[in-house]
Amino acid sequence: MAAPATAPRPGAALPPLVDQAERLIALGVHALAGLSADEVRDAVGHLAHDAPDGGLLAVHPRLAPPSVLAPLTRLGDKEGFVVVDMEDVDRFEPIEGLVLPEGPLYVVTDVDRGDDLANWSPDEALPEFERRDRTPLVLGEGIHWALQTPDVVERNHCYMTIGSRLRKDEGRLDARTPAVWISNGTGRDGKERRGAPKVGWCWAGNRHTWLGFASGARRVGTPTG
Repeated sequence: MAAPATAPRPGAALPPLVDQAERLIALGVHALAGLSADEVRDAVGHLAHDAPDGGLLAVHPRLAPPSVLAPLTRLGDKEGFVVVDMEDVDRFEPIEGLVLPEGPLYVVTDVDRGDDLANWSPDEALPEFERRDRTPLVLGEGIHWALQTPDVVERNHCYMTIGSRLRKDEGRLDARTPAVWISNGTGRDGKERRGAPKVGWCWAGNRHTWLGFASGARRVGTPTG
């Protein structure tokens, strides 16, 4: 009996890095990050030597934080937003052991939406990534993915970015874990935002059937020194 065909993994059809760079430039991300268009193109030229095809281009969050990127996402004519009770979104940082490349731009290889982990909790998914030798996306990377391929944010198939967490003053982790999904236009989102891409959060111990966990294989930065 033949094995059933599998659908292409979300993210497999990311544009080439040079096209992703032009997309970011067209959106004005380079200017928001304090970079020139030529600096972006230059960095991508270097990255293309070491990053395999199909990777996700990201601007370092110290230059382009999530609060700046989220409003640039679109689904149809609906503009993306950050939920009102996540005003501290830019304070979410990479989890312990996750180190971002130092340069202004870098590439995350082999990104995956993690649909097979839907209905897992963040607390359960993180050790699973360690077993699979995968790295969870940080929130900024998850937003970059939505900027490049908006349909990766799909009704009933959205994703968490558990590579980002907020560390409290006493060293404990805040229980919220960030995610990218689609607003239903309820509550404080407002009816006018129904169908808009949304940066929100879920509790680290909760499960959601419609949220996977976005991850990559590794991060590739520009050479230093």
